[in-house]
Amino acid sequence: MHTEDPNTIWYYIDAAREPHGPLTAQTLRARLDEGLLTRDNLVWREGMIWWQPLHTVALQLELCLPATPPPLPLPDARTYTPTTNAPARHRGLPGCAIAAIFAVGTGIALIPVLGILAAIAIPLYQSYLARSQVTLALDSLAPLQTEIAEFAAQHQRCATNSDTGFGMPQHDASPFIGQVRIGRFDNGHCGLEATLRAPNRIRLDGKALWLDYDARTSTWHCRSNLNQRDLPAQCHGA
Repeated sequence: MHTEDPNTIWYYIDAAREPHGPLTAQTLRARLDEGLLTRDNLVWREGMIWWQPLHTVALQLELCLPATPPPLPLPDARTYTPTTNAPARHRGLPGCAIAAIFAVGTGIALIPVLGILAAIAIPLYQSYLARSQVTLALDSLAPLQTEIAEFAAQHQRCATNSDTGFGMPQHDASPFIGQVRIGRFDNGHCGLEATLRAPNRIRLDGKALWLDYDARTSTWHCRSNLNQRDLPAQCHGA
């Protein structure tokens, strides 16, 4: 059985047609247990083409959903007694005309629903693209993070751009990063500040990523002034 990556980001639409997310699979399960979700709520994650009812992805999320009740039994055929005095059936619309009316009516009814889903899906897709670009930027900073941690261990202080082996802020620029400043944060931790480069994306261009290194635990912490929905799960936003 395939299970979902616990770091996968999910979204769902509530009964009032309001979107919620980003959420982890664990949070999604908790909201189901709290009654905030039902088997028919629409959900979406990165990689899915369109929104789907929650029960269709239950196996991925390891959900225990209540079974759908079986249909009511049909009347016993033996209790039906045909009559020969049934009135003549009036001629109605041809079947093709009824089908055409139904198709037109259904199409008109679907237009506002599709519009609502598109209004929700497009911003989510834009956030997905933003997170993808931020992830690429973070990946490009990984070698520099290693150098900063090694410098702190060897010299018992934080590296700066002027130290040997480190260049000016523009030295570590990449297709996704305009410049990187290396130094010491107010909390005493070493780290870096990277300015994002995204000329075609106003929501990203010029925004900052702060990578904070805690030498006591040898762990990195990511913060940003971007909105949380535009950041991968390991980075905390505004």
